[in-house]
Amino acid sequence: MTSAPVYEQLRKKLAALAGQHDLLNERVNVQADILTAVQAIGRPERQDFPLLKGKEKMVEADLQGAKGQAFTNRPGFYRGTLAGVLELTLDDNFERAIFVAALNALCRRAGLVENTRHCRNQGPAECGRQVIAFLQGRYGKSRLGMVGLQPALLAACAPVFPLRVVDLDPENIGQKKEGVLIEDGETAAGDMVEWAQVLFVTGSTLVNDTIDYWLNVSKPVVFYGNTIAGAAALLGLQRYCPCST
Repeated sequence: MTSAPVYEQLRKKLAALAGQHDLLNERVNVQADILTAVQAIGRPERQDFPLLKGKEKMVEADLQGAKGQAFTNRPGFYRGTLAGVLELTLDDNFERAIFVAALNALCRRAGLVENTRHCRNQGPAECGRQVIAFLQGRYGKSRLGMVGLQPALLAACAPVFPLRVVDLDPENIGQKKEGVLIEDGETAAGDMVEWAQVLFVTGSTLVNDTIDYWLNVSKPVVFYGNTIAGAAALLGLQRYCPCST
C-alpha cells in the first residue's frame, strides 16, 4: 500500500466515519462512473477547461444518494462497499480517484460537507469573481502562486495579483495563458513557493499523489475544487470552492 502520510490518515478517517454511521459492513452502493463533460461541467462560457478538451475525466461516487466526485487522468469503474474501498492500494491515479470520490460521497452522506460536485454552466466564471474577493479580503494583493491551470480562475486572478502558475500537463508548460507563463510543476514548484506569499492549489493534487508537498510548505495554502472537499473537512485544510454544489 502507498506510504504517503495523507492517504493513510484519510484511510483511517474513512474507516472511522463509515463505522460511526454503520456503513462500513453494510452492503451499500458505492460506484464511480465516468461523467461526460456536459454532465460534469455543463456548458460554461469558456471552452478551454481540461474536462471539455478531454484531458481529464470526472468520476462520481454514489453512496445512498450522496454524490462525491474526483478529477483524474485515469478514469474507470468500481462497484463494491466502503470496506472494499479501504482495501485499495492507492498506488495509482485510478485507485486514488475511486478512493477520493467515495470519501467525498461518505463525507456528504455524513453531513460533514455539502459542496462535493463541480460547478456547472456559469459557475466557473462566477467562481473566479468570488475567488478574487476572498483572496483579497484575506491576503490583500499578495503574490499568488497557483498550482494547476484552471482557465477561469487564471483569467480572473491574472489582472489582479502578481501571479505565477505551475502545471503538470506538458501541453500547457511553456505556454502563455492570460499573459502568464505556465511553468513546469516538477521543476519550478520550489522556486514558486519561495516567491509566493500565498498558494492557491488544485484539489486534484490529492489524486495525482503530489499533495504531501503542498501540505508541508511554509506559506499559507488555499485549496480549491470539488476533489478535495471531504479531505479538507476531515483534515482541517483551508478550501474555497464557492460555486460547487
